[in-house]
Amino acid sequence: MPGLLIRWGIQTLAILAAAYLLEGVEVTGFFSALFAAALLGILNALFRPVLLLLTLPFNILTLGLFTFVINALLLMMVSGVVGGFVVQGFWPAVFGSLIISLVSWLLTTLVSDQGRVEVIALQRRGGRWE
Repeated sequence: MPGLLIRWGIQTLAILAAAYLLEGVEVTGFFSALFAAALLGILNALFRPVLLLLTLPFNILTLGLFTFVINALLLMMVSGVVGGFVVQGFWPAVFGSLIISLVSWLLTTLVSDQGRVEVIALQRRGGRWE
């Protein structure tokens, strides 16, 4: 449970970073970003796998770049539902989803499922890395 809350906070910070860096993405307050992060997480968990499966031929043809379009569409859907979170157009949504994905990925790699910041230290023992 703590890992989920930390990831939710990380997603909120990523949305705030996208709003700070891009002109077409606007957030009026922290709670708007918090609700946008919650809804984006729910949409990513429920609809993103189905959309990826349905658009698999396009993803194969574009070598996976069509995934950015799916992320942008999900971000625009969140923008339509959450008041105080506005994405003005398709390209700001694409760049916003790219920034959100990068910031979330960078910060989530440091957090374990138990919600702790962990560093993996490998040691060589008997020809094996443990």
